[in-house]
Amino acid sequence: MDTPLSTIAVVGLGTMGTGIADVLARAGREVIGIDISDTAAAQAVAALEASTARAVARERITEEERQDVLARFRTFSDLQAAAGADLVIEVVPESYEAKQEVFRALDGIVRPDAILATGTNALSVTRLAADSAHPERVLGLHFFAPVQAMKLVEVVSSVLTDPRAVDAVTRLAQDLGKEPVAVGDRAGFIADGLLFGYLNQAAAMYEAKYASREDIDAAMKLGCGLPMGPLALLDLVGVDTARTVLEAMYAASHDRLHAPAPILKQLSEAGLTGRKAGRGFYTYAAPGSGEVVPDALTPLASADAGGGREIRSVGVAGSGTMASGIAEVFAKAGYAVVLAARSQEKADTAKARIAKSLARSVDKGRMTAEARDTTLALITPAGSLDAFAEVDLAVEAVAEDLAVKQELFGRLDKICKPGAVLATTTSSLPVIACARATSRPQDVIGMHFFNPAPAMKLVEIVRTVLTADDVHATVREVTTKIRKHPVDCGDRAGFIVNALLFPYLNNAVKMVQEHYATLDDIDAAMKLGGGYPMGPFELLDVVGLDVSLAIEQVLHREFRDPGLAPAPLLEHLVAAGCLGRKTGRGFREYARR
Repeated sequence: MDTPLSTIAVVGLGTMGTGIADVLARAGREVIGIDISDTAAAQAVAALEASTARAVARERITEEERQDVLARFRTFSDLQAAAGADLVIEVVPESYEAKQEVFRALDGIVRPDAILATGTNALSVTRLAADSAHPERVLGLHFFAPVQAMKLVEVVSSVLTDPRAVDAVTRLAQDLGKEPVAVGDRAGFIADGLLFGYLNQAAAMYEAKYASREDIDAAMKLGCGLPMGPLALLDLVGVDTARTVLEAMYAASHDRLHAPAPILKQLSEAGLTGRKAGRGFYTYAAPGSGEVVPDALTPLASADAGGGREIRSVGVAGSGTMASGIAEVFAKAGYAVVLAARSQEKADTAKARIAKSLARSVDKGRMTAEARDTTLALITPAGSLDAFAEVDLAVEAVAEDLAVKQELFGRLDKICKPGAVLATTTSSLPVIACARATSRPQDVIGMHFFNPAPAMKLVEIVRTVLTADDVHATVREVTTKIRKHPVDCGDRAGFIVNALLFPYLNNAVKMVQEHYATLDDIDAAMKLGGGYPMGPFELLDVVGLDVSLAIEQVLHREFRDPGLAPAPLLEHLVAAGCLGRKTGRGFREYARR
């Protein structure tokens, strides 16, 4: 185990095995590719030939270096070829039976000092090691697809694993240019343990017809900055693979959030396993293709064609960052805006904040000075809601307190003209409760902007059971005109984004609370393995732990699922006044400004 890992066997030459072999061969290792399918072996060789040819074309390697890489990769159909390997990495199908068969056979083939690694992303490494004649040399080495691009490697130890084996594969991962994270043997490890619960909830949300597949995916990409939406990602990972991972997670946790959504079973058993089958949640041009093609569920391009009320002027109630940002967005789009606060002074301060924002845009060359002046001229600050008497659309952006919002809607009901649309920007409160505070609930709708409103493209449009069709059509049209992306959802806690995001954040807190992994390792795992722009603890500290706790509490009350109960560690930090960056301490400490 103390010798360099220079000869490495990869058992299973599917997409993952081929990617691992590619990375190893380029890093100067002798690679023995083993697969019982001659076709799979030939495809692996062809894939390496193609990827190295692209590298030559892009002048990343020379032709001579390419030939050296290709010479280091040899394929075989018999496990006996692994006899001289220093390390064997198995990436056969995700089942105990298949993997145990490989490990039992390898016991009689490899040298006593060879390390055996499983590429599983969900199965128990301990259970696989226990069946080996030398359990101390068995560990997990979990790469992420596409292997060539993804930096994360989870190094998984069981209670039986020799630390020298862990050190050896950790050094190997570093030599490959990867960032290894040490984790214990728990279903899903870090990245998949957090990711698949989120994907499962998205599948359940779609199955319940709460929102369309396109809107769920757009919401998470635009609202959270994710590289892919959850349903598109399930198709890429493989619906059957996701189901297998979730089954393993549920067997270990008994958490209902991990119980596979029934639609995953339905799609899997119908052979609609995602991109590899040509159809999953979406339909693709061909099996293996990433090109989505229209099908019976694809929304019509004319879905937003008219039918709404005319909107010429907009009232924005509030004086905080969100209200200022929303007013700026509407004014930039050419709408006359009344910005009303509790006093004229607060309204003037809010307009001054907008002026500073627009000045930064001018300085960065995003808009002209003339456009800035035109935008500012469209905003009228007011110290009273009475200024909303003639607006066509009133948008409230006041404190996230139901009593405050209901009182405000009661006033809007008396002040706004008949036919005016009344919108709330709440992120978690019931829109119907605001609507019932008026005598015209048919005119009330949710219009959830994301912070910072000028930059974030997403708006969740939340209609209640009483919202009129033309009000819904109006807000969709307006959202498009202000250059935002509208997604439709019903009036239930969290809407789309928060309902999927905050349980994921809460589960990350539980991982730390249970001492399974560190803050830094979890944040690194989700950024490097999941493509998240921020790790969960970075994001929690930015959002505010008090805000996060409040949303978790709303979700728990609404859905009554024990898995949604706020993590006690989150509650304790909030009780201690550790609310994140705004207080200088949350999950991490920050320098005071």
